[in-house]
Amino acid sequence: MTSESTEKKILDAARDVFVRKGMDGARMQEIADEAGINKSLLHYYFRSKQKLFEAIFQEAFGLLIPELMKIFKEEGPLLDKIDRIVDRYITVIGGNPFLPQFLIGEINRDPDKFVKIIRESGIDPRWLQKTIDKEVEAGNINPIKAADLFPNMIGMVIMPFAGRPLFQTIFFNGDSKQYDVYLEERRKTLTSFIKQALTKNPK
Repeated sequence: MTSESTEKKILDAARDVFVRKGMDGARMQEIADEAGINKSLLHYYFRSKQKLFEAIFQEAFGLLIPELMKIFKEEGPLLDKIDRIVDRYITVIGGNPFLPQFLIGEINRDPDKFVKIIRESGIDPRWLQKTIDKEVEAGNINPIKAADLFPNMIGMVIMPFAGRPLFQTIFFNGDSKQYDVYLEERRKTLTSFIKQALTKNPK
């Protein structure tokens, strides 16, 4: 087995364990067992659970940001892009449900790291605002600041995943299958909600 394939096997196993157990509940021995290797070899590739978790996070975050920028830079109305942005976020977070908690924790712990990642990805708040302003001038959406639109949109995507233990119990009597269906349905209900907020005239 090559070094590259071993590392991939470890990352795949760790992702599965983190999904099942979360960051706090996951154990390095369990990850090693899942990957079919011994714990010493696991520590050779990743010295700690935190390092392993960060590697998975970087991989998932790296899938998300470039794709979002690609969507934004495509031709077409902003309202059409919102469908694809929400769909992409739900797909990535659904496959990596530990991301919201880790993201919030890491942003508070080391905000400069995320500022660097976002800037290197090509995200420019001024450009985002200009894109929104063009849509406003064309009469397609109501006036809104980029600093309001994106935190609102991302927050509504992330919160059902971050708050799953609470919401699943309160609204679905702890039924995980029903909650999975609910998360899938949010691809449509959330985009509809955002579009209505952007296009209806406030009273």
